[in-house]
Amino acid sequence: MSGRGDSVELYTDGACLGNPGPGGWAALLRAGHHERELSGGEAQTTNNRMELMAAIAGLEALKRPCSVELTTDSQYVKRGVEEWMPRWRANGWRTSDRQPVKNRDLWERLAAALAAHRVRWHWVKGHAGHDDNERVDALARAAAQACAAAEDPA
Repeated sequence: MSGRGDSVELYTDGACLGNPGPGGWAALLRAGHHERELSGGEAQTTNNRMELMAAIAGLEALKRPCSVELTTDSQYVKRGVEEWMPRWRANGWRTSDRQPVKNRDLWERLAAALAAHRVRWHWVKGHAGHDDNERVDALARAAAQACAAAEDPA
């Protein structure tokens, strides 16, 4: 999906039933009057990994370079991209105390997904009534619950 004028709104969220535990992610892409919902999950994961996957999946769904307004309730993802990732990359994917960056596989995948686009990051408080954030939250929770149900033989 890419929008008229190559301008896209992207709303993302991740959820985890336990941390770690079954998790889900969701993304809502909007270009003009066109919308596309994406979601998925994993049987054993963390909330941070699902937050990253939501942004990755949304960006990877774009078919050509776009100007993206990306809204998330994850300070981890927003600050990771805007503040931490440049230093991590310069330090060989090590933190300031020389420890390996957690979730490096997904941070590298996100960096690759970001490369083709002009992305402006926006943060909203989760569970605070923002309609599109509530929508992706519900989709992410449903994906996490589906993963949990698939793992439960009862």
